[in-house]
Amino acid sequence: MDHELIHDWNSYSEPDIPAGRRVLLNDETLRDGLQNTSVRNPTIDEKIEIVHLMDALGIDTVNVGLPGAGPRAFADAGDLAREIASSHVRIRPHVAGRTQKQDIQAIIDLCERVGRPMEAALFLGSSPIRRLTEDWTVEFLQRTTEEAVTTAVLAGLPVMFVTEDTVRTDPATIVALNSTAIRAGARAIVLCDTVGHATPRGAYNLVKFAIEKIVKPSGEKIRVDWHGHNDRGLAVANSLAAIAAGADQVHAAALSLGERVGNTPMEMMLVNLRLLGLVNLQGRDLSQLKRYSEAVARATNTVIPPNYPIVGRDAFRTQTGVHAAAIAKAYKKGDLELANAIYSGVPAHLFGLEQIIEIGPMSGRSNIVYWLAKRGISASDETVERILAAAKQSACVLAEADVLALVASSAQQ
Repeated sequence: MDHELIHDWNSYSEPDIPAGRRVLLNDETLRDGLQNTSVRNPTIDEKIEIVHLMDALGIDTVNVGLPGAGPRAFADAGDLAREIASSHVRIRPHVAGRTQKQDIQAIIDLCERVGRPMEAALFLGSSPIRRLTEDWTVEFLQRTTEEAVTTAVLAGLPVMFVTEDTVRTDPATIVALNSTAIRAGARAIVLCDTVGHATPRGAYNLVKFAIEKIVKPSGEKIRVDWHGHNDRGLAVANSLAAIAAGADQVHAAALSLGERVGNTPMEMMLVNLRLLGLVNLQGRDLSQLKRYSEAVARATNTVIPPNYPIVGRDAFRTQTGVHAAAIAKAYKKGDLELANAIYSGVPAHLFGLEQIIEIGPMSGRSNIVYWLAKRGISASDETVERILAAAKQSACVLAEADVLALVASSAQQ
């Protein structure tokens, strides 16, 4: 699409993300996503299918579970790690655990059984509100951090250190805990908006602070991750702000699954990063986005709302006469990009999808002419008028069978 046709006010937004920035994505669907109280825990075969779809989308890493949570969690994490190794896909597995001996030992045991080390995401509550509830001191948390990270590192495991509720934690504690983890050998830190408290400015400020006050003074090469939740509906905006501030990797889950209202939605991150030019398209098949989302929905017994962006049934459907007429005119010009941009901020073809024109009470003649032509059906003006009259009397969009029945009945007269 020629940029002269679209004046993009978004380009004035601050802060900017540098063009060509490499952004890593970590998929939390099969760990944090399954903490949602309404989901079904998928079978191992379903999880394997989902991991392969993640890989097709070019997602960099996947959290295969929390092996210390129990026998099934341990077994599934191992099966997923082995599948990833044996199928030679690009996606890399990692596992989660509390900064407690039993969880770390479960991770060590799992890695020995699988025959390969996996990055261990070791998490610890840090905010003043949590410390008050648990009667924890910062000194106690520092000792816990040092012991946990040291144990994992001595076992040969890469460690990402995760402070829960970082966004509501005081600066001194953030510096103390993360600096302790880095000195003990952690080479990634995860800044969390565990309860969905952050705004984009808050996410930006936190990441900037961590880079300036923790990462740079350490003198080490440290990956900075952002893990957001969607309680205020700001998860995608917060993740983009975190990237603008310098975050290297963003965590997300399919369909925003996760605790309460869930995590940053992975499909929305992929769409926005693609539209911002921040993902490498080599080896990344974004036409699998809808299939990935539907596979997760099916495996977890989750319903995708019809108006859900990109992968919802109605994302690229219209029955409105004015909209349909404009889209049809664009198609008539033979310009797919124009048709996908005239009434959509997301070009459907970039994700293997297309505009769909339906016939309903808000439709005009152009809807019907286009609908019939799309199916190779020629019709008289009388037939078009008959269908239009039925649509205007209908309470909803006409089903395909209903339109075809009207065509047939008109032909018989």
